[in-house]
Amino acid sequence: MKIIKTIAELEPIAGSGRKKAFVPTMGNLHAGHLKLIEVAKRRVSSQNGLTVASIFVNRLQFAPHEDFDQYPRTLDQDCELLEAHGCDVVFAPDESVLYPSPQTVRVIPPTELADLWEGHFRPGFFTAVCTVVAKFFSMIRPDVAVFGQKDYQQLKVIELMVRQLNMPIQIIGVPTQRNESGLALSSRNNYLSQAQILKALELQAQLQKVAHDVHHTTLDFASITSKASQDLTQKGWQVDYVSLVKQSDLTLAHRGQDKQLVCLAAAKLGNTRLIDNLEITLTTEVPST
Repeated sequence: MKIIKTIAELEPIAGSGRKKAFVPTMGNLHAGHLKLIEVAKRRVSSQNGLTVASIFVNRLQFAPHEDFDQYPRTLDQDCELLEAHGCDVVFAPDESVLYPSPQTVRVIPPTELADLWEGHFRPGFFTAVCTVVAKFFSMIRPDVAVFGQKDYQQLKVIELMVRQLNMPIQIIGVPTQRNESGLALSSRNNYLSQAQILKALELQAQLQKVAHDVHHTTLDFASITSKASQDLTQKGWQVDYVSLVKQSDLTLAHRGQDKQLVCLAAAKLGNTRLIDNLEITLTTEVPST
């Protein structure tokens, strides 16, 4: 496995003509990231392709009050894991390589998608994501890029960017990876105490309760998600949102109109902010009681 830190080193790989599958990460890897690597490798292995991962903690994605300086940086351990899982190339640039001067040119996604949910609570977040991902796409020139569905809104924003900018890249979303208890794997789980890790299961449990109520009650969606938010608050969470939205554009879904749903949730447990989601397909309307 090659570990590359400069654009000059990367260029022969980007221009090699070989198929490339790309997985962008901020490092501190866990089994969820490694699943993305496995999916990426399968997409190009039959064509003698290359699996490329990036490791870069993107300062632009962090608001002043967020944890940029504290974000775990475990490059040596990450590279060992990537090599063990068949990654061919790791691009791990220093900040001065990716941002040699102040980044005044940015990729700004449409507000009707990017300013909802995560974008509302983290202003400018998706502009930062699109800008750095567009840079990586330009440098690596992948044929395929693989993202986790845990960051559901991010996946939708990247899909839209690629489609509207005519980037010749196939975007693949991989279902959220969970531990044996059902907790979504996340680097931020490292900030949780053992007691908080057990309590964190309440977030997914509320999403499952939302899905149950969608299928088995006639309550409107706003009432269902409001109850979920109240339940989490009573359990000690600081809730940003629990919302039933359309999978297509992440706008609010309505009973009787929308069938392909996803419940998005974000809440703080202590000082740690967690996100999760659950796709729900409503095949038949609930009979009136």
